[in-house]
Amino acid sequence: MSIELRLAELGIALPQAAAPVAAYVPAVEVNGLLHISGQISFAEDGSLIKGRLGEGLELDDGIAAARRCGIMLLAQIKAALGSLDRVERIVKLGVFVNSHGDFTDQPKVANGASELMVEVFGEAGKHARSAVGVPVLPLGVAVEVDAIVAIRA
Repeated sequence: MSIELRLAELGIALPQAAAPVAAYVPAVEVNGLLHISGQISFAEDGSLIKGRLGEGLELDDGIAAARRCGIMLLAQIKAALGSLDRVERIVKLGVFVNSHGDFTDQPKVANGASELMVEVFGEAGKHARSAVGVPVLPLGVAVEVDAIVAIRA
């Protein structure tokens, strides 16, 4: 089954890939790996998912924000490759969670993006990961996720 069909089956519509807002590019392909710049948490309506986990945002809010970052990653991968069927494996996700100092569930938040990759790519979606709490993220968003993806020629 193609990844496009899998997305349709899951009811996932990919948004337009976000344009960079600073001095970087959204994706770089080197030696069979696609490096995707950090994608911030946009809601389905295009608004930013803002806030700090443990201080106004609950765990479920963070999980949903991380999933939305994962959907933006998929949009960037498709924009860079032309087709998600070129993905051989999701190698690594880096998840940054805007967190209050007492919040320690960053790995649970990160599961929002991680579980999405497995839903979409199956075994090829299983990856290494970092989940890091930070005191602030660009534009005040709740979550940012970057990725390294192995690709087929």
